Amino acid sequence: MSREFYQEPLVSRYTSAEMQKIFSEQTKFETWRRCWIALAEGQHELGLDEIVTREMIDELKRFEKCINFDVAAQKEKEIRHDVMAHVYAYGKQCPVAEPIIHLGATSQFVGCNTDLILQRKALALIKKALVNVIANLVAFCRKHKNLATLGYTHYQPAQPTTVGKRHTLYIQDLLMDLDYLENLEKQFKARGVKGTVGTQATFMELFKDDHEKVRRLDLLVAKKLGFTDVFAVTGQTYTRKLDMKTAETLAGIGASAHKFAVDLRLLSNLKVQEEPFAKNQVGSSAMAYKRNPMRSERMTGLARKLMGLPANFAATFANQWFERTLDDSAIRRMDIPQAFLLTDAILKLYLNITSGMVVFPKQIERHMRMELPFMATEKILMACVEKGESRQEMHEIIKLHSLEAGKVVKEEGRDNDLLSRLGANPRIPFSAEELQAMVGTGREFSGRAEAQTEEYLTEVVEPRLSAYSSLLTGEMDAELKV
Repeated sequence: MSREFYQEPLVSRYTSAEMQKIFSEQTKFETWRRCWIALAEGQHELGLDEIVTREMIDELKRFEKCINFDVAAQKEKEIRHDVMAHVYAYGKQCPVAEPIIHLGATSQFVGCNTDLILQRKALALIKKALVNVIANLVAFCRKHKNLATLGYTHYQPAQPTTVGKRHTLYIQDLLMDLDYLENLEKQFKARGVKGTVGTQATFMELFKDDHEKVRRLDLLVAKKLGFTDVFAVTGQTYTRKLDMKTAETLAGIGASAHKFAVDLRLLSNLKVQEEPFAKNQVGSSAMAYKRNPMRSERMTGLARKLMGLPANFAATFANQWFERTLDDSAIRRMDIPQAFLLTDAILKLYLNITSGMVVFPKQIERHMRMELPFMATEKILMACVEKGESRQEMHEIIKLHSLEAGKVVKEEGRDNDLLSRLGANPRIPFSAEELQAMVGTGREFSGRAEAQTEEYLTEVVEPRLSAYSSLLTGEMDAELKV
């Protein structure tokens, strides 16, 4: 790797080798050649065998993966057209087949079909990672389904929930993302063999106005490229609406990850839950004690970038003048790989974090002790009424002591002494010990959190995951480069 020039951090620091290979130059141009071979085979099989011979097709196949990049680069510098430069380079390797390479096609025959092939492969990687993150979270939820912890609204202490129940919320978001991804997968079809502006005019000439053969060619080439269907109509390109929806789906995964990462950063501040922290990891160059949630922070930053990309795709789609304009070319070269690489990087982090999150029950208990007496006041009030006391009088006494206890916590930094205060008041018909027993550990105030967690995992999530047993290999790389 040259250190004299800018290196894309998504490649050098954050993403998997598998995703990088999908969007590599080698894969792109091999796929172009695969498209040209499929076109030649289709033309040969549908009756143009005197023009497109078996000898030509065999020659094309011999050089499918042997890209002469230098020849193509030199030609592109001369003619300023990447597709024709690669047609020329391929022809130099295949002199017999040279006359029929790209026969009847426009540049977007290879451009669009290749984009669709590569994106579909990339979506399969995203799907695998997504499913494995969900599986990690399922295991975490089940382990901590009954560990009561403070809930928060407005980032202020609220009624208790459980650690497991909280994390079912992240699973639910990811299952929605999985739904959108699978709906998107159904939208992927080949651009097929459509000609310059989508009318198939050149192929009508080649097949002597035989509509049926041109239609068969369209579908035959698509099947050779691994698709079961084609876009019924196109301009010069497949509709960029698909790109827009792809970006939105990936950005949705980014938003789900962002929500999780920010929550984990807040939990880390409270010292109740943390991401994995390596033995020799350094949190701060100055403050040696720091355990910064750097993985969650990185996830937040990458997700922020990903969530901003759909606007570019929407603008590109909206600005496709009539059958096509070229202002989509440069931006799509950057944004399509980036959208997938960002999602890949985010899910690598999500996998890594969820494979080793640490929970601190004693610290959770400490936070609970500070807040539970306030949350138990309604229960205490009802118990006093059951003992024959006036609700209004008890409410006033509890309110006054609650305000004093809150003042002690905030202004003096001492523990919450509300139960001691109430137990010492002769009008309250319970001792401090009885009140403490009434408050318990917090689980009594967490409602159906534990049951909801078990029901959700058993009835909703695990049946869904059972359909992805082939993806749940346990071999997902959760290791990070840095």
